[in-house]
Amino acid sequence: MAAMRILLDAQGGDHAPVEPVRAAAEISRTTEIDIVLVGEPDVIAAQLAQVPHEAARIEVLPAQGTIGMDEKPREAIERKPDASLCVAMRALRDGHADALVSAGSTGALVLAAAQWVPRIPGIERSALAAVYPTPQRGKNRDRFALMLDVGATVHCRPKDLLFFAYMGHAYASRISKVERPSIGLLNMGSEPTKGGETLVEAHRLLQGEAQLNFTGNIEGNDIPAGKVDVIVCEGLLGNVTLKMAEGTGELFRNLGRWAFKQSLLWKLGLLLLASGLRRLKQLTDYSEYGGAPLLGFTRPILKAHGRSSARALGNAIKVAAKAARDGVCDEIARAVADFEARQGQDVAAAGGG
Repeated sequence: MAAMRILLDAQGGDHAPVEPVRAAAEISRTTEIDIVLVGEPDVIAAQLAQVPHEAARIEVLPAQGTIGMDEKPREAIERKPDASLCVAMRALRDGHADALVSAGSTGALVLAAAQWVPRIPGIERSALAAVYPTPQRGKNRDRFALMLDVGATVHCRPKDLLFFAYMGHAYASRISKVERPSIGLLNMGSEPTKGGETLVEAHRLLQGEAQLNFTGNIEGNDIPAGKVDVIVCEGLLGNVTLKMAEGTGELFRNLGRWAFKQSLLWKLGLLLLASGLRRLKQLTDYSEYGGAPLLGFTRPILKAHGRSSARALGNAIKVAAKAARDGVCDEIARAVADFEARQGQDVAAAGGG
């Protein structure tokens, strides 16, 4: 089998180009994955000269500049068509590599993918998925569950939410190796009639899919409990939920620092909890899982955290290669095509009657 080729945005992220180049260098030495670094050749060459690497496994694709985190994505893409992210997306479209990883602007990533990379036939709205830690979920040893969408599509139709479930099923089963992942629809109550017309109809569609292990609606308090392997929701709701979780984590860290300063007794208590806190930090460390997949396109795209280190980017590259090798996008495409075919048959049958 030919080696996987992964495009890596060398200019994207808070620590670019140093960390992306270091990630590429390490991957070139320790795996059989080929890396295409997209960015300014002179800058990349200077960074590569400082780290051991396997030159035969690294290609440099020239680009000029980057899209900053503080820039308006749409305006920046129009103004900077030769920025590293734009060049990388066009290269992915043209089949220059099997997948793409970037730690750059999330908004720009979503818009650039929509502009240049073909969607899977039948899919009109993409989904950005986020992984989050949970307690052990039954026999599933994977410590991360999946939530989608968390920001690529603000509002959805019922069919979009069904397709998000296909995406989550394919990703969890192929990447996390979860056999028949359980899927829940995020809602304001467990009853099938809750949440308005869109969610009620989405529930009906999901319930009718035998290939999906749909368990029904779940509520906000079910998320940290790890009730399901995959949570499906509209982008607005998913993004708010994700930001709330991040803010809560920061709150607890601040409270811990405050408590440590208050009294000797509290200091002793926190010291006793130190090993558990270190374990919690490891469990929630984004560098462990690499990045968030942007699903719905014909090739895998991974959004790495903006503060990603070389280690985190290296893990994102490995996940992207695994998604390409294991056919995540192909499985989503098959599920969507099967649904559309069945819908067509139902329409034909109704017309014939």
